[in-house]
Amino acid sequence: MGLDEAQIQGFLATKDVVVLATVQADGAPLAMPMWFLHDPAALTMISVDATQKVQNLRRDPRVCVVAEAVGGGGDVCGVTVQGRAEFLSDTSQRRALVERFHEKYRRLERLWNGKTMPASRVMFQIVPSRVRSWGLG
Repeated sequence: MGLDEAQIQGFLATKDVVVLATVQADGAPLAMPMWFLHDPAALTMISVDATQKVQNLRRDPRVCVVAEAVGGGGDVCGVTVQGRAEFLSDTSQRRALVERFHEKYRRLERLWNGKTMPASRVMFQIVPSRVRSWGLG
């Protein structure tokens, strides 16, 4: 199963937040809610560079991402993505992704005082090695 499956892409399109788990220096997990973008090849996230999760990713890029929902009948569905984080430098690809973040998260421009990604932020993609889903139909 891959991130490119239509059911998984459709489910992720309904989510504003996923949970990103990184590995701390002592091996303990650190799980944080994150805004994200999805496409058939990767998940993309932005964070403040000085945060613990970014320090964790720079030391150990292994991650797990979870998105889950409970339907009206109590049925649980979701997706987990295991993979590695890869930081993106300032390229036309990254600038296009920033535009997509602005389209999805309208308040981002207010938070950043403009459309340009602040220098204190980093962007990274989660390149999946394993994707699992449950209850998606």
